[in-house]
Amino acid sequence: MSSIKIKIRKDVREKISSICESFNNNPGELINVLHQTQDFLGYLPAEAQEVIAQELKIPTAKVYGVVSFYSFFSMIPKGKYPVSVCMGTACYVRGAEKVLEEFKKELGIAVGETDKDGLFSLNSLRCVGACGLAPVVLVGDKVYGRLSPEDVKGIIQEYKSAQ
Repeated sequence: MSSIKIKIRKDVREKISSICESFNNNPGELINVLHQTQDFLGYLPAEAQEVIAQELKIPTAKVYGVVSFYSFFSMIPKGKYPVSVCMGTACYVRGAEKVLEEFKKELGIAVGETDKDGLFSLNSLRCVGACGLAPVVLVGDKVYGRLSPEDVKGIIQEYKSAQ
């Protein structure tokens, strides 16, 4: 049996190992391990998934299957300010698609991408549970409601000014 070559810094590998250990290397805790690892790294690169698989003694394919199934997990680095546009029914009916298009235009990126400065990443969600505020956008944990495309520039500027 050949061993897998993992290209990951030793300190990062040790942190992922300690996350796994905090859940007793229990394969049943895979989702919790993935959440904490993503909180630490900001995303779940293939190398991190391999470390988790080794620590939990499960196939890498199983880890990848969970990461790729759940939309919360990302294999792509996110920007410092992740922008998530709700595309649930209430938000969609009230113009979320136009708001999303404006974010794409202003940031110069597509859904699932991060801008060249690493400041913003763009995502769409199915529902954030704030239907009364539709259309809704999250920037990190901050909720913006009742948005129009005209509001987008101001939101982006708010975060650029904080730099």
